[in-house]
Amino acid sequence: MSRIEGLIAELCPEGVEYKAIGDFGELVRGNGMPKSDFVESGVGCIHYGQIYTYYGIWTTETISFVSAEKALKLAKVDPGDLIITNTSENIDDVCKAVAWIGDAQIVTGGHATVLKHNQDPKYLSYYLQTPQFFAEKKKHATGTKVIDVSAKNLAKIRIPVPPLEVQREIVEVLDKFTKLEAELEAELEARRRQYQYYRDALLSFNDASVASASKQASKQASKQASIRWATLSEIGKFTRGRRFTKDDYAPDGIGCIHYGDIYTHYGTSAKDAISHVRTDLASTLRFAQPGDLVIAAVGETVEDVGKAVAWLGEEEVAIHDDCFAFHHSLNPKFVSYYFQTAAFHSEKNKFVARAKVKRLSGENLGKLTIPVPSTEEQERIVAILDKFDALVNDLGSGLPAEIKARRQQYEHYRDRLLDFREAA
Repeated sequence: MSRIEGLIAELCPEGVEYKAIGDFGELVRGNGMPKSDFVESGVGCIHYGQIYTYYGIWTTETISFVSAEKALKLAKVDPGDLIITNTSENIDDVCKAVAWIGDAQIVTGGHATVLKHNQDPKYLSYYLQTPQFFAEKKKHATGTKVIDVSAKNLAKIRIPVPPLEVQREIVEVLDKFTKLEAELEAELEARRRQYQYYRDALLSFNDASVASASKQASKQASKQASIRWATLSEIGKFTRGRRFTKDDYAPDGIGCIHYGDIYTHYGTSAKDAISHVRTDLASTLRFAQPGDLVIAAVGETVEDVGKAVAWLGEEEVAIHDDCFAFHHSLNPKFVSYYFQTAAFHSEKNKFVARAKVKRLSGENLGKLTIPVPSTEEQERIVAILDKFDALVNDLGSGLPAEIKARRQQYEHYRDRLLDFREAA
């Protein structure tokens, strides 16, 4: 920090100049390039959607390619350029940027703008993450369901442009934070793969795999004969939810689970609902009871559909009509953990209706099989998996907590380093 502060005092003692993006760079709007244009190899390309889901501050490689013929018609991205998204489902994500610092020219398509400039590309990409930039882009955002910040409006946004030497020093500091976070994320991913292996081994009820999954498992070998397999319809019943929309939400009201929330907010189990609907809708709703499994019956992919959360709240919870409540007498977390296994997914995939939106019917869910060990064995397995789950998913402990703390530290220093006194 002292090195950067010294540089600022030396090179811009009267403050840092703020410039409109359009005054120091050229903005080129992309067009076209649906994912159907992707090929195995060819000219590297970055789709705007990948900036939200895959890329960070910068990249030297692309994960997708288009043919040379297609590339001729697309916006060109030269080394050092920024690719900035123009549309998003929410104000937080729009204008997310990735700096291209690879060796060759690549291309991008619609819903993205290429910024060609003579600044440090990483500096600009870092700045576009700050609260200061967020406040400015919000002034220029349009739309409700889809948020848009056009290239024309993007060009009007003013940002601080310190000397290149200052920019590079800031980038060096922030790169150290992002590198450390990336290393922790990689370690966490390795732990998650390990957890998935042990979970699948414990729930396969194969003597060899169970023995490898737990030191105590060999003591349980004699219990294998008591385990039976049953279809879900044999051990419980399914109740489909009733429709409600986000317009029905209320700050206080009846706790509810929307199918989409199962993908984005809930883990193996939940005691509290994150959403509520108006109390006057009570007579029109259907509910999951404490101990029920709430299953998402609709998903964007075959892999996603069928994700479930065990409802462990003290009261019933309303469920969306694209959900099923599975009422049963097993340990609810045991069932939820089994729904996560590779074996369950392999069987489930045979019954998914593969239209544009993937669906699982209650009838087909009932055909899926599940192991039914003793109550004591279910509890033992849940206790083991709860420990693993906390290690890789609990934001209050272990690696997730460390990553959260590092991210907060990074954001603090990023925002502090990129907050300049403007020159008069």
